[in-house]
Amino acid sequence: MKSIIILATTVASSYARAQYQVSDPHEWIAGGADDFRGPCPMMNTLANHGFLPRDGRNITRDNAIAALKNGLNFNATLGGIMWEQAIIANPEPNATFFTLDHLNVHNVLEHDASLSRTDAAFGNNHVFNQTVFDVSRKWWTDETITAEQLVHSKIYRQLESRATNPNYTFSASTEQFSIGEVAAPVIVFGDLDAVTVQRNLVEFFFENEKLPTELGWSKKADEITLDIILAMSDAIRNATSLLTGAPATAPDSPHRRDLHAGLVATLKRSTRT
Repeated sequence: MKSIIILATTVASSYARAQYQVSDPHEWIAGGADDFRGPCPMMNTLANHGFLPRDGRNITRDNAIAALKNGLNFNATLGGIMWEQAIIANPEPNATFFTLDHLNVHNVLEHDASLSRTDAAFGNNHVFNQTVFDVSRKWWTDETITAEQLVHSKIYRQLESRATNPNYTFSASTEQFSIGEVAAPVIVFGDLDAVTVQRNLVEFFFENEKLPTELGWSKKADEITLDIILAMSDAIRNATSLLTGAPATAPDSPHRRDLHAGLVATLKRSTRT
């Protein structure tokens, strides 16, 4: 019996290696039935290209940093920070790795109102959903997507989720994470100075979970740093405001009346009489 188990294990291991055997170690191969994939299209893409383990398992600090560097030219400091943000998805104490399946747990890193996944309350929260994505991309009305157009998708998906999902959850920390996600297409595929990105690159990436090299994309020559992430996130955050005009300022005179406060006070007095 023991020899049979060893033989079966050896055969399975050999098959697992054979199914990923390609001349280019980073050739795109879609995840198979036994491979883990998660809600993050970029992590899935890096696994599909073999920058991360193709089976979506055993993502360590070292191989995550290497994947982000080799696949996207993120520097090591940034790669380490991103790994630390994701390792919390592994519930084991003092974990040294996570899997893409760990990322599927709702409201740890995965969240409602995704641009390309349905809410957990409605079913599968980690497989690409064309219907959801079509709703998101309808706001990308030009060949070049602006920060405002990306934000229109984000806001609309939040409104749609809140209106239809009785379990809708979107905390302040989720908002910060969401802003980074919305900024990602610009950071990886776009123009950092203009804060824009070509629509065909973004659509190809989301729909295929594949780097759009065949469309002419290549990773940035200069390393992507934490400062760049913060700057792009600020640009997206600023675009989320629905206010127009100059920011409100404090009254410049102590005698200036707050008409709103006065109206409220008047209404309160009238209810007492």
